[in-house]
Amino acid sequence: MAHAIVLASILLAAGAGLLGALPAQAQNISVGINIGSPPPPPPIVVAAPPQLIAVPGTPVYYAPGLSVNFFFHKGQYFTFHDSSWFVATAYNGPWRFVAVEHVPQPILAVPVQYYKVPPGQLKKGGPPPWAGHGKGPKKGRDD
Repeated sequence: MAHAIVLASILLAAGAGLLGALPAQAQNISVGINIGSPPPPPPIVVAAPPQLIAVPGTPVYYAPGLSVNFFFHKGQYFTFHDSSWFVATAYNGPWRFVAVEHVPQPILAVPVQYYKVPPGQLKKGGPPPWAGHGKGPKKGRDD
């Protein structure tokens, strides 16, 4: 019985020592908050590099032979799928979500006629979904 009391005392003391160390460890913990998850990548399957054609007046290329939005700019491929932008470093992916704020301005400025699947607002004549994000062409300004 005495051994059990001694053992319990040692365990309690060790536990108290560990608990006493927790606040010091908590200072090194980083907490990130992620509201929602990024959308899943588009189901784009491209077996061979597609033919790319320059979008007139821009440094962007598009793939007229594909049935999806497919753009190329400065070594990266971009697609607009289900109201989200995705980027890849190879024509066949892997695709990863990219926030509109990180999509290059020339990509966002591509005229709607070069989209295979235009964003919903553009089909209705409204502003693009990324309007107000400091991207895209500036209309009506004398810059």
